[in-house]
Amino acid sequence: MSNKLKLGFVGLGIMGAPMAGHLIKAGHDVFVTTRSKVPDDIAQSTATQCKTPAEVAQHADIIFTIVPDTPDVEKVLFGEHGIASGLSKGKVVVDMSSISPIQTKEFAKKINALGCDYLDAPVSGGEVGAKNATLSIMVGGDEKVFERIKPIFELMGKNINLVGGNGDGQTAKVANQIIVALNIEAVGEALLFAAKAGADPAKVRQALMGGFASSKILEVHGERMVKRTFDPGFRIELHQKDLNLALNSAKELGVSLPNTATAQALFNSCAAHGGKAWDHSAMVKALEKLANFEIGQKV
Repeated sequence: MSNKLKLGFVGLGIMGAPMAGHLIKAGHDVFVTTRSKVPDDIAQSTATQCKTPAEVAQHADIIFTIVPDTPDVEKVLFGEHGIASGLSKGKVVVDMSSISPIQTKEFAKKINALGCDYLDAPVSGGEVGAKNATLSIMVGGDEKVFERIKPIFELMGKNINLVGGNGDGQTAKVANQIIVALNIEAVGEALLFAAKAGADPAKVRQALMGGFASSKILEVHGERMVKRTFDPGFRIELHQKDLNLALNSAKELGVSLPNTATAQALFNSCAAHGGKAWDHSAMVKALEKLANFEIGQKV
């Protein structure tokens, strides 16, 4: 983008820090704040550090947020020194967190009442996608606002889609997390089965990569399972949060999601064994406990 914009970014965690970094590298005026320490690369960049989300909103015309859960978004938006208290008419708030679709609609109404626009734009692609600016971005909101913000989204992601109105971006993200969880479970079962049967799980994975069973999960997380590299990535506790959104929404909608419930039970088992901060590919550890056998172990 040739035009320099005044952009705000609230939340500089595993995902937010590299995402904000792309906006800074593009030459925009970026105002940042985060609840923990500002990462060194951003602190040493051209970004302006602010003390509160309200201060970010005062300086920026478009404010991005990415924080862990629904209550965190509510606090950042409407809490003391929140974004809402720093807004003036015509500004845009873009929440890229993964939170409740129902609450998102309420947040949008409150921001709209202040004369500002609101997009929900949760992302998929994990830390790797955030660093490489290859995130999938699922957007809910007004089409004209989406078209205005899309060039900024393109600095952070590749697969950018307007799904529908406010809340629909979050609904798409919940659907995404159902698919990802069930794929992790399937890959974990398959590689555990292969290993217990005496085959080399790494070679089985390689063989499956060329067929109909191939998937991004088999490629990336299958390798994690074989190599035992469970540093996040995407923490189990965050995927638990997303599946809670799925299961709670399903209850309200009268929909049964039996395999989503099973995946959540496996994540719960990992958390009970001290693994809430493991990468979500470590779901396989719960399956290994059930089998009393670990991938990579000799039969």
